[in-house]
Amino acid sequence: MYDTSLQHNLRSFAAETKYIFMETIYLGIVVFLFVLAIFDLVVGVSNDAVNFLQSAVGAKAASFKTILFIAGIGVFIGAALSNGMMDIARHGIYQPEHFYFAEIMCILLAVMLTDVVLLDVFNTMGMPTSTTVSMVFELLGGTFALALIKVYNSDTLGFGDLINTDKALSVIMGIFLSVAIAFFFGMLVQWLARIVFTFNYKKKMKYSIALFGGIAATSIIYFMLIKGLKDSSFMPPENKHWIQDNTGMLITCCFVFFTILMQILHLCKVNIFKVVVLMGTFSLALAFAGNDLVNFIGVPLAGYSSFIDYTTNGTAAGADGFLMSSLLGPAKTPWYFLIGAGAIMVYALCTSKKAHNVIKTSVDLSRQDEGEENFGSTPIARTLVRFSMTLANGISKMAPESTKRWINHRFQKDEAIIADGAAFDLVRASVNLVLAGLLIALGTSLKLPLSTTYVTFMVAMGTSLADRAWGRDSAVFRITGVLSVIGGWFITAGAAFTICFFVAMLIHFGGTIAIIALIGLAVFMLIRSQIMYKKRKEKEKGNETLKQLMQSTDNHEVLELLRKHTREELTKILAFTEENFERTVTSFLHENLRGLRRAMGSVKFEKQLIKQMKRTGTLAMCRLDNNIILEKGLYYYQGNDFASELVYSVGRLCEPCLEHIDNNFKPLDAIQKGEFADVTEDINYLLQVCRHKLETNDYHDLETEIRKANDLNGQLAHLKREELQRIQTQSGSIKVSMVYLTMIQEAQNVVTYTINLMKVSRKFQAEE
Repeated sequence: MYDTSLQHNLRSFAAETKYIFMETIYLGIVVFLFVLAIFDLVVGVSNDAVNFLQSAVGAKAASFKTILFIAGIGVFIGAALSNGMMDIARHGIYQPEHFYFAEIMCILLAVMLTDVVLLDVFNTMGMPTSTTVSMVFELLGGTFALALIKVYNSDTLGFGDLINTDKALSVIMGIFLSVAIAFFFGMLVQWLARIVFTFNYKKKMKYSIALFGGIAATSIIYFMLIKGLKDSSFMPPENKHWIQDNTGMLITCCFVFFTILMQILHLCKVNIFKVVVLMGTFSLALAFAGNDLVNFIGVPLAGYSSFIDYTTNGTAAGADGFLMSSLLGPAKTPWYFLIGAGAIMVYALCTSKKAHNVIKTSVDLSRQDEGEENFGSTPIARTLVRFSMTLANGISKMAPESTKRWINHRFQKDEAIIADGAAFDLVRASVNLVLAGLLIALGTSLKLPLSTTYVTFMVAMGTSLADRAWGRDSAVFRITGVLSVIGGWFITAGAAFTICFFVAMLIHFGGTIAIIALIGLAVFMLIRSQIMYKKRKEKEKGNETLKQLMQSTDNHEVLELLRKHTREELTKILAFTEENFERTVTSFLHENLRGLRRAMGSVKFEKQLIKQMKRTGTLAMCRLDNNIILEKGLYYYQGNDFASELVYSVGRLCEPCLEHIDNNFKPLDAIQKGEFADVTEDINYLLQVCRHKLETNDYHDLETEIRKANDLNGQLAHLKREELQRIQTQSGSIKVSMVYLTMIQEAQNVVTYTINLMKVSRKFQAEE
């Protein structure tokens, strides 16, 4: 009897200990979810701040601090009013009534861990990401992993019972459609706005500006406040019903009030477009916070709600036996979570260096004038440009001449009123902000998690296309950029689904050990991401000269900045040549296949940089007056050509060496190795000296390097004659001899192009 009682007590103690241990584990998971949520809030705002800052800052609508203050208020209010979207993370993708508490926590933890990995990978690569897209596809991936296991172990459950396929499809289609709709309406509304106001908008807005301002302000009030307050936890039910019953009256009153107000402000010499831009900044910041907050705290809140329900009602059934039907209910987010999230977002907006860096891809791709193009050209982009030109020419032939003349008169870009240093004018900035804010708010009111990043991006692309900002000289690069960004969206979706699928599998089968290991990996990734970001920012500092060059209007200053920029770029070319010439030769002599592949990869990447440098240089030269172009232009273009030849010479040297070693052909003999190793050392020294002279802009005693270069070419010519004699006597392998002759020829080219580069650089840098 005593033994039976003791055994019973021991079993009870063991069960209670196990319960406490498991409850502690799940509590730790919930806490970790909120820690990751804080990180997501900071990084998400840092990465997405450009969405609602770029138009106002790009058009110079106000000082940066003023814009930041207005955006901060919008973010805080948007976060405080965000409540209806949280259902996506609770039951939007999975059917919680068929999942146990342990399985739900597995999915939610996998989602947050995957989010950290994606942020790290895409931030390191510099690829565009969308937090909305990643969350939706992470939920799909994690749910699909657990659904596979449950369907395999059950005879009654199917995928339709576990995955909310209808809702998931509507969410995905909503994101897809938002991209197309944003581009179309951005193009249409901007075209109409430009027809009305023209580029010289100050002469065309005597009466139309009040109507435009009234429509814009009324739209913002309707979508941002009426639609937003409808789901707010602060709004009493009776007030919600009153707003719903009197929506028409409210819209009419707002339209009349704001139209009159805008006309009065216009008569008081207030720039209405600036008012609209600042209101649009507020509205887009509010829409961003309201729409994207679910991406950051929706999953942790679902985990928190699940944990509370389990500890209250499910301890008897256990984590593996308690179904989470409670998640089917609507989300009722406590106000302090919303306020706390809003405060963190505002803090990140005001302090993050990423948030302050407003010169982003969308600004570069939508600016009115030509400038540095960050993307190259692709066959798809070239095909689209040709198709668009053919279509435009066909439409132009059908349109009456009088209509074409009238439209072209409304689109006279030489009359554009653009502030100094601005990317586009206030008309386009107004349309960008107001339209993007309305589309996002509309999606939020319909509880569709739109991608804020891509809605704002595609609106900006549509307005820039309508504004004829994509000229024939830049259209192919702009289209390549747009396709690259959209391609990044597909990569985000695929990676989110796949990674979360495997992470959920690991957590399910690995248990506590897998959770601890994955959390450790996540912490490592966070630290690594910060280190990589700092390194990338250090590299980007070299572009400051180019930014100043593109913004300067003084002819003398442009020339000096162009000289400085040229020295910086050509110094990099010589450093590249020095490093990869030595790497190629050394790797070939030691039969190091990996080193040759690295050199070949570096050459391919450098060729793209050379193309970009040439495009930038052409744009910069166009900013100089004709006399300076005639005097210095030839030297500048010759320098670029010699720099290109240096890169291509290294490529022509590396390619046969790589093929030779990759095929395991016979290596050079000892005599050939010794001869070429000696001359390689002298060539590297010449490159070092020339690079130092170029970097310091000191061409004193350049004649000494010219004589050394002539001596080196003489040595290489001697090696070539000896090798030809060796071929005639058939004393060696013909394959080895052909590679060796190629090496000698390209080494001569490197020496010759280096000295020619120094000669023309001296003439270009000389003050005359």
